[in-house]
Amino acid sequence: MSIKRELVLKAFHNEKTDRIPVGFWFHFLEGDEFNATLQRPELLQKNLEGHRKFKEAFDPDFVKIMTDGLFNLPYDFSGVKTAEDLKKLEVLSGDHPFFEKNEELVKGVREIFGEDTLLFFNEFSPFNQLLSGLAVAGNRPLGLKRLKTFLEQDGKAVAYALDVLAESLNILTRRVVKPGLADGIYLSVNNPDRAIPAQIYSAFVAPSEVKVLETANTVSPDNILHICGYAGNKNILSVYQNYPAEVVNWAVHAENLGLAEGKKFFGGKAVIGGFDNVKEGLLYSGTRPEIEAYVEKLLAEAGREGVIIGADCTVPSDIDIERLKWVREKAAEA
Repeated sequence: MSIKRELVLKAFHNEKTDRIPVGFWFHFLEGDEFNATLQRPELLQKNLEGHRKFKEAFDPDFVKIMTDGLFNLPYDFSGVKTAEDLKKLEVLSGDHPFFEKNEELVKGVREIFGEDTLLFFNEFSPFNQLLSGLAVAGNRPLGLKRLKTFLEQDGKAVAYALDVLAESLNILTRRVVKPGLADGIYLSVNNPDRAIPAQIYSAFVAPSEVKVLETANTVSPDNILHICGYAGNKNILSVYQNYPAEVVNWAVHAENLGLAEGKKFFGGKAVIGGFDNVKEGLLYSGTRPEIEAYVEKLLAEAGREGVIIGADCTVPSDIDIERLKWVREKAAEA
């Protein structure tokens, strides 16, 4: 096993490491390009070029494959007007071009980083897939309002749709997580500003997310759960407490739950995080001494085993890569 792979896997498995691994990532495409690769195939190469430049500039300890251009499953939700309409959804055909393009993306990223670097394929949860699909003209608050209405109309219909989306994601997982491609998935879940009550979320949403992770666990033992607190959104963390993932990443600053407390909260699982991900925050705007002092503080509180230093979520695309290097260099000294 390569040195870098061994380093990260030891951290994932709560074993002692020679140094603390560091993981950061950012987008390589822009908002209107996030779901456009099937219509604009050239975006796949643009995405790969972003990964290549990141490799050259930072050579990360491990990689979250940025699925920019292929964010969401290619469903058309325009005909969904009521919860009953959700029962018409069907699992995507295994030969859909969407799966082929994702496999092409992962192959390209593997060629860039080689076998020495662990790759984790980004997937948005069935709930996020449905939320995005119901967001008319990109209006996610409206999409959330519609989804809440559907849950009130017929929670079982929503659960059915989420299960269908989970099955399509499972096809994707099996397609891209295999020897020579990705090493696991990075599943992004969230409940925007705790909009869905815990009891409803657990009954109708959580089963589909657990299903995706359980399928991922059949093809790889190492999968990451990301509880997204992007833009300060808060989640009901207890819902995710027992999800079957090897490693957990959550928004430390949005949720006000530090790495040490979070590690206990999630049953001793390995954790990723510590830094915020906003332009007003320390990682993007702080001085080198401030950033280094914060690394020391994180490790003093959370310890050295089962800890990977990262951020609450994706960091700004224009961040100075030197800042990420400061973190890794200081973590290596600690």
